[in-house]
Amino acid sequence: MAPRRILGVFAHPDDEVFCVGGTMATYVDAGAEAMIVSATRGEAGQIRDAASATRATLGEARERELRAACRRLGVQEVRLLDHVDGTLAGLDQEAFIEEVGAVIDEFGPDVVVTFGDDGFYGHPDHVTIGVVVTAACARRPDIRLFHSHFPRTRLLLLERLAEWLVELQGRFEGPADFARVFSLFAMETSAVGYADDHIEVAWFPPGMAIIEQGEQADTLYLILAGEVEVAQDQPDGSRTIIRRQGPGEFFGELGVAHQEARTAHVISTEAVTCLVFSRRPATPWAGRGATSARPGLVDGTDEVDPASGATAVIDVRPVIDRKMAALAAHRTQYPIDPDMFPRWLLEAMMGHEWFVQAQPRLEPATDLFA
Repeated sequence: MAPRRILGVFAHPDDEVFCVGGTMATYVDAGAEAMIVSATRGEAGQIRDAASATRATLGEARERELRAACRRLGVQEVRLLDHVDGTLAGLDQEAFIEEVGAVIDEFGPDVVVTFGDDGFYGHPDHVTIGVVVTAACARRPDIRLFHSHFPRTRLLLLERLAEWLVELQGRFEGPADFARVFSLFAMETSAVGYADDHIEVAWFPPGMAIIEQGEQADTLYLILAGEVEVAQDQPDGSRTIIRRQGPGEFFGELGVAHQEARTAHVISTEAVTCLVFSRRPATPWAGRGATSARPGLVDGTDEVDPASGATAVIDVRPVIDRKMAALAAHRTQYPIDPDMFPRWLLEAMMGHEWFVQAQPRLEPATDLFA
């Protein structure tokens, strides 16, 4: 029997990891043949690691990264279509459909995966490649087509991180580059829907009480730059300095983990920049202090909204290390060290991949007892 074949067709290098990376690794391990096609080299993308590329070399660098990521996933074939990043919507659509169709015919997949109509978050290149691949598959009705799907999650990083920090023996102190790497990871993964936190970078001037003892806890902080002192007010009116903290250290976890009032002040001793995790954006009228109203808690489980509309879910937790290694291969976009992150966090955020079956289309049931 010929091995099963799965084809992923996307717009840019790194799309493949988020959309189908773990699924590819899972099926390759089971004996399938896999191929990734990228319509562009991603030369219009950001450069998040200046040492990895320049604007002139970014396209070449991202092609190398795509091939390295696919090797880590076990994907046997990689193809780039040589279109310019950001221009897919302006191409002759019929010619584009024919071009993609020729690749499909050459590889002969049983399953094809691409973006859905929303292009994940509306990116014109994502939308276009999804439309084109869907049209090409419609002319080949024997193919099973799935759209990559990113359902809304209820997982909150601030709650899971707070619980982890409280359970540690001693205070957490990350490696020298932890603050930069983790802030990038947190903001990117929340942007793609792996977590439901509101995350922002905030600056605090010297001498500001970032946290006040006794106020309700709804935020977690990671220091990116500067130093703070943690202090407690005593019954006699004096104040005791407990410790000082700097870049790469968290604060605020006790109140979040125990769902109780803050046990100490955190005061900036110099200008401080923090990555702030919140359940929701702060309102201009939000009060402070022990009498402030406690915000309603949000379910912090890692369950997906049951109304997400997905028709298939692949458990990729067994291959999460390879998925993260593939993501790290895209260093111009994600200069991360996967070993910095606890495995439970990666499994909770990125351990499942979701899809909507687009072909053959699933028809609604007409008999509830059938």
